[in-house]
Amino acid sequence: MSGTVKRSYDTTSRARQAQENRDRISRMAHDLFVERGYGHTKIADIARAAEVSPEMIYKAFGSKAELLRSAWFVMFRGDGRDETLYDRPETQAALQLPDLADRIREFAALAAARARRSTPLLRAIEGAAASEEGAREMLTTWHARLLDVATRFAQGAARTGQLAIAEDECRDLMYAMLDGHLWQRLVIDRGWTEERYAAWLAAEWQRQFLRN
Repeated sequence: MSGTVKRSYDTTSRARQAQENRDRISRMAHDLFVERGYGHTKIADIARAAEVSPEMIYKAFGSKAELLRSAWFVMFRGDGRDETLYDRPETQAALQLPDLADRIREFAALAAARARRSTPLLRAIEGAAASEEGAREMLTTWHARLLDVATRFAQGAARTGQLAIAEDECRDLMYAMLDGHLWQRLVIDRGWTEERYAAWLAAEWQRQFLRN
C-alpha cells in the first residue's frame, strides 16, 4: 500500500515539476517574442534564455507555434492550466452578481488586469501574422475566444432584465472593447493608470448597457 502511495506521489510531483518547467519556458518565450518579434525569435534563442536544450523544447511543445500558444495562455491566464479565464472562479464570481452595474464594474477590473498581461504579446502576434502561420493561427484563436466571451457576457446581461440594448449589440461592443487596443492607446500611449482605465471602462459599459 505504501509503495502505491509513494508511486502516486512521485507521479504527481513529476507532473507538477514538468508543468512548472513548461510555464517557465513559456514565460521566457513570451519575453523574447515581445522584445524581438515572433518571426525573429528562434527556438535556439529561447533554449539559451531558459537554459535548456532546443530538443527539450521540441519534446515539450512540439513546435514553435505550440510554444506561442503556451506563452499566450500562461501570460494571459497566469498559468498553463487548461481552464479558460471565463470559467475560472474569480470571473464566475463577478458574473454571478445579480446587479448588472456591479457585474460590469468587476468584469472591467478583470479585463484591465488581463489586458496588461496579454496586450504586449498580442501586438507582437499581430505584427507577425502576415508572414508567420503560427501567429495567424494564434490570432484567429484569440478572436474566436474573445467573441465567445463577449457572447456569453451579453447572454448573461440579457438574463438580468437590466440590459438597455439588444443582446447582439452588447456582444459586439464588448467584443470590440476587449481586444487590447483601447488599453494600449490609453494606458501605454497616454499614460493612464490601470485603475483609471478600469474605472473608465466600467463607466462606459454601464452608460451603454444599463437601463436608466
